[in-house]
Amino acid sequence: MSKLNGKVTKETGSATRTSVETEMAKPRMTRSARIMELKLDTTRIPEQPSTSMPGTVKKIILAKPPSQPEKAQIAVHGADHRHRDLRIKNTLTDEHGDDVKLKKGGHVDITVTAKK
Repeated sequence: MSKLNGKVTKETGSATRTSVETEMAKPRMTRSARIMELKLDTTRIPEQPSTSMPGTVKKIILAKPPSQPEKAQIAVHGADHRHRDLRIKNTLTDEHGDDVKLKKGGHVDITVTAKK
């Protein structure tokens, strides 16, 4: 069925028959076989599911024993109230391999990636 000028019109019998014939011409595969075919395709690069959210460094928590690293508390924007704050070690490395630390009020992007 298609919509033309606000009116619903039915497809002709030959158009329906043609679409069914093209669908039937494809080989039948189970879902698991389709998934396996995708996994074996070397040109396809599978990506891990992930999401990114913006956040702000809320505070820097100094370590009680000096041997422990300090922590940064990050407020994640758009997260549920219960899961809004994250605490991570404030020992990070930039793209050049240099040690960097987060500062209070700094804007960050948090990316969460699922493992296979």
